[in-house]
Amino acid sequence: MAKWTVDQSHSSVGFEVKHMMVSKVKGQFDSYTADVEAADLTDLTTASVAFKFDVASINTHSEDRDNHLKSGDFFDTEKYPTIDFKSTSITKDGDDYKVTGDLTIKDVTKPVTFDVEFGGKGTNPWGVEVYGFEAETKINREEFGLTWNAVLESGGVLVGKDIKIKVELEVNPA
Repeated sequence: MAKWTVDQSHSSVGFEVKHMMVSKVKGQFDSYTADVEAADLTDLTTASVAFKFDVASINTHSEDRDNHLKSGDFFDTEKYPTIDFKSTSITKDGDDYKVTGDLTIKDVTKPVTFDVEFGGKGTNPWGVEVYGFEAETKINREEFGLTWNAVLESGGVLVGKDIKIKVELEVNPA
């Protein structure tokens, strides 16, 4: 098994959630680590993947909202500084993959499956092989203890339950 390094300047970990039932708030984690091992990244079924997102690095382009998300109402970053994912199985799905693993948020661990698209393989200007992947899943935040909300006068709630998580990766040999 070879180790692969995530090129963070060409990768991102983002999310989106419904706001006030009418629009979406998008954000990202600016700091994260990833451990990727695989015999051959053109066949992702040979891989093992683990991520650790630094929750304090959450960035929704609103300092007040980011501070609220870091508080005990949501992620409680002082007690739970990271979100962790570790793959448990990877299966081929046509030209794409299903990466299933354990996602841990606030000490709650649940299985989730990412739909993964292989973006391709190339060689950068310095002669290094690079591989690209896009992965997406949807979780119910309340199942992970993220239950804070506010009822709107017009009906509905301030924050939707479903969170889309999207990871875009470019990896190089370690």
